[in-house]
Amino acid sequence: METSKSRILVVDDEPDMVAFLEDLLHKAGFDADGVSNGEQMHEALAKHAYALILLDLRLKSEDGLTLARELRQHSAIPIIMVSGASDETDRVLLLELAADDFLIKPFSPRELLARVRAVLRRYAVETGAAPSNAPRPPKPASRDHVRFGPWVLDLAERELVHQDGSPCALTQAEFRLLEAFVRQPQRVWTRDQLLEHTRSLETEVFDRTIDVLILRLRRKIEPNPKHPQYICTERGIGYVFAAQVTRG
Repeated sequence: METSKSRILVVDDEPDMVAFLEDLLHKAGFDADGVSNGEQMHEALAKHAYALILLDLRLKSEDGLTLARELRQHSAIPIIMVSGASDETDRVLLLELAADDFLIKPFSPRELLARVRAVLRRYAVETGAAPSNAPRPPKPASRDHVRFGPWVLDLAERELVHQDGSPCALTQAEFRLLEAFVRQPQRVWTRDQLLEHTRSLETEVFDRTIDVLILRLRRKIEPNPKHPQYICTERGIGYVFAAQVTRG
């Protein structure tokens, strides 16, 4: 089974929680390693290819928020944030951190395993391969490649690469959103229409989700996110992808 080959990294500074999660994941057929801070997390990522990270939002010595943002700059490895936050604003904030899903404390072992399996399943379906923190090399141009500005989006491999060869890590929701834009450039999208293209059966969505995703994408692909050239706002309606898009 896939789960027997999936290695999960637990980042939490509570020893009892780390021991609990490691034991739970091992019994469920996963390999699991536990670390207590960002330095140990980066050391572990350099040694092993992990399928997923369980990252606590409120670490004592540092901000899980910052760790998630740093990780998203160079890796698309799935992240499940663990937090005591329970209201919608805080859950949207977790999504803004580029998390693929979140768990609200207290949670049951069954819920944690269900969310872990759901994220791994979604990632495998969308990428066609087991997730890994190791970046993939650029592929030759093909009819599945969409170009805009200095970017090349590989629709088959679900990867975004700059013309200088550097990859840009996208979460699943970010890729779905960008894919919708490049397939129908110049179209004016409402937020509800974009939600339909980015939602997942296993992940909750909220009214602010699209605005959060737009903000994240602009930070990644726009020359100046404060004055976007590609993802433009249509006031009172939604958004339009104004870039010139070519295939191949």
